[in-house]
Formats: sequence, structure tokens, C-alpha cells
Amino acid sequence: MGKDEFLALALRNPVNVAIMDELPRLALPDAWLVSGCLVQSVWNVLTNRPVDHGIADYDVFYFDPDTSWDAEDAVIRKLQARLDHLGVKIETRNQARVHLWYPAKHALPYPPLSCSTEGIDRFLTQNTQVGVRRTEDGFDVYAPHGFDDVAGLIARPNPGPNFSAANYAVKAMRWKALWPELTVIAAE
Repeated sequence: MGKDEFLALALRNPVNVAIMDELPRLALPDAWLVSGCLVQSVWNVLTNRPVDHGIADYDVFYFDPDTSWDAEDAVIRKLQARLDHLGVKIETRNQARVHLWYPAKHALPYPPLSCSTEGIDRFLTQNTQVGVRRTEDGFDVYAPHGFDDVAGLIARPNPGPNFSAANYAVKAMRWKALWPELTVIAAE
């Protein structure tokens, strides 16, 4: 599976399209729709399930040097209000401030980031290391590990400084229950 096929399948989910349509209107810096909502939409098309099957939330990353909670909360509220009609949970996070709360929440290190794609690089699984955003002439797709695992329905751990085998096991078990075809690569 190449970038174009991945994008075409992910965009079959009208919620993904609506979110990506809204992000440029908000003019958020370095804004991306990321992770499971994209990959799971593709899995659903590939396995002939409803396109929104199993999608718990839709993740939006942006990168704003204003690391105050008030600024991030204002963005969260504004995007949710604009997209409330979709009836889905949207998780919006300023990647410039993740290092401020992540270590306390997860008891793992999280050095500061310099852009949203660095946050994508730190995802728990390689297969969800994807992001999509609109550009003036189409879409920008970020996928440092490509799309083979997505196409093959493979969950693979992403080793790194903030990897948690326990969190990976929980996520993989949830996914395997929703997509029995999934092959789960064990964490080392």
C-alpha cells in the first residue's frame, strides 16, 4: 500500500474529512489529524466493516509555542464546538506542551518536542505513526514507517524512551478484540 491508497481509504471516513476540512479554518500551527482514526478507518475498509468501527476518538496534533493550559484548552473547546455535530470524541493536543504533563501521567520520560511530527514519531505503535493534513494543493501525509503494517493489519511496538510494554499490551488486546485479523507483534 502506498501513500495515495492509504489516503484514499482513510478519507472514506467522513469524520476524518470533516476534521481535516476544519483544521485550516482554525489556522492552528503545524496541525495534523493523526494515529488510530486514520489507520483504523483503513482497517475497516480492508475488512469490510463500518468505516468508524472501533474508533474511540480522533486525535489532532498542533504545535504552538504558547504552552499555557489556557491556550490549549481554548483550542480544544473551539475545535470540539465546531465539530460537535459529528458526535465523536476529538482529542486535541498541543505538542509543544506534552513534556509538561506526560512524565507525571505515565511515569516515563518525554523530552520537549520541536514540531508535531516528532510527537507522531513517539507513538506507542509503528503502525499508527501516521498523520495527514490539508495543503493548498491536496494533502501532506507523514508516515515514517510507511504503510506495510497498516495494509497487513499488523500492530508493531515502537521502541523508544517513552515506550510502555503494559500500555502496548492493553492497546493490542483492545485492537485484537475489534479486528481479529490483526497480527500483534510482541514487545521485546
